Amino acid sequence: MTDAPDVLVVGAGMAGLTAAHALAARGLRPVVLEAGADVGGLVAAGTVGGYEVDLGAEAFALRRPEVLTLAEGLGLAVERPAGRSWVWAEDGGAAGAAPIPAASLLGIPADPDDADVRRAIGPDGAARASQDAHLGPEVGADAADLAALVRARMGEAVLARLVRPVAGGIHNADPADLAVDSVAPGLRAALAREGSLAGAVRALLAAAPPGAAVATTTGGLFRLPRALREAVEGAGGQVRTGTRATALRRAGEPDSGTSGPDGPGWEVAVTGPDGGAILRAPRLVLATPGAPALDLLRGLVDVGDVDLPAGSAITHVTLVVRAPALDAAPRGSGLLVPPGAAAVRAKALTHASAKWPWLAAATTPGEHVLRVSYGRPGERTDDVDPTLALRDAATLLGVPLPPAALRDARVVARAGALAASTPAHLAQVARLGERVRALPGLRVTGAWVAGTGLAAVVAHAQAVAGEMSQ
Repeated sequence: MTDAPDVLVVGAGMAGLTAAHALAARGLRPVVLEAGADVGGLVAAGTVGGYEVDLGAEAFALRRPEVLTLAEGLGLAVERPAGRSWVWAEDGGAAGAAPIPAASLLGIPADPDDADVRRAIGPDGAARASQDAHLGPEVGADAADLAALVRARMGEAVLARLVRPVAGGIHNADPADLAVDSVAPGLRAALAREGSLAGAVRALLAAAPPGAAVATTTGGLFRLPRALREAVEGAGGQVRTGTRATALRRAGEPDSGTSGPDGPGWEVAVTGPDGGAILRAPRLVLATPGAPALDLLRGLVDVGDVDLPAGSAITHVTLVVRAPALDAAPRGSGLLVPPGAAAVRAKALTHASAKWPWLAAATTPGEHVLRVSYGRPGERTDDVDPTLALRDAATLLGVPLPPAALRDARVVARAGALAASTPAHLAQVARLGERVRALPGLRVTGAWVAGTGLAAVVAHAQAVAGEMSQ
């Protein structure tokens, strides 16, 4: 390259694009290398029934300000969802649905005596959950995973019927595999201050921005990575799709011509449309998923003690249906399903055209966009098809959806996605981060080190960019 970049960014998912955008804002010229044909990673789009919709992540959490600030800074309109989410429940052969308590965090209720809590977990479950107020702050204080904390404080019913479907649906993992400090930052500290888990939830909700806990960019979340790419290129950077990084090494040879701020820079071997090449820069940000990142780091740092949690196979089926009975949004914005349900195989359903105002405005009356999700850890999804999704949607929504109601469908399957941020994994990547920081001009970012969720990914990538530009 005759016009060498200031920094190479490997990976054009949300972590890589965010890092490149932040670096460009600091006056550096990034070149982003992406093996795939498009940017955004799990924030992806596709056309179903004539509508361009999200086929991957569809929203971001508002518990941190970084994503909202980023979207608005890029000139994107942001909107909150309409309607409440529900949970599916089965007891003694009977099946039904109940709204998720409005005042709750990852399904943990702020008031165990609330009518919606009783509806979801029954009077006996609510009575057990109410004991939380009298246990004292020490019970569950040392619980590292979410399941242990909730079980100790509020009992099995809250865990099984609220937290497992809600937290499990958000993070695609059992609460026993979710580190409390990763998925609910500040919750244990609030428990110590407030003396009860319900009080801790109330405190965190009071400190959170008013309104819904999530939002999206108007027109679809996929507009966010597209806007990031435009901003990076508008600032003089480049985004090269179809360009795969195959190896990286320190550029220590005298003739390399590459020197970082604190020593030799980096060389990245790539393959692309024009064959192979060696790209050089003083700085390098590795923003790929965990497995390829570890492959590239191997030989530079010790990665032998990093065990990547096995992600599950996830399949989303997006349906466009003609069903006027859904105009009333009988299950609000959608439902989450606890493991072990007999009536359906789906783990969640999103009534997208009821949830997002932009999509409600785009669809005609009687026409609806639904997304049915499959794939818990250990479950197969290779046989999921639109017929199954339509049948599960009818059951969950309580509305007949015959085959003739289906206008179009799109099945998207992803293998090994959304691995849980377990306490052990977080400790491993923290140690790996210390080793990487010992190499001048190199940083690693992405969901596998930052934690799941766009809020964590964007915040981590921006922090990495800040370190790299010093």
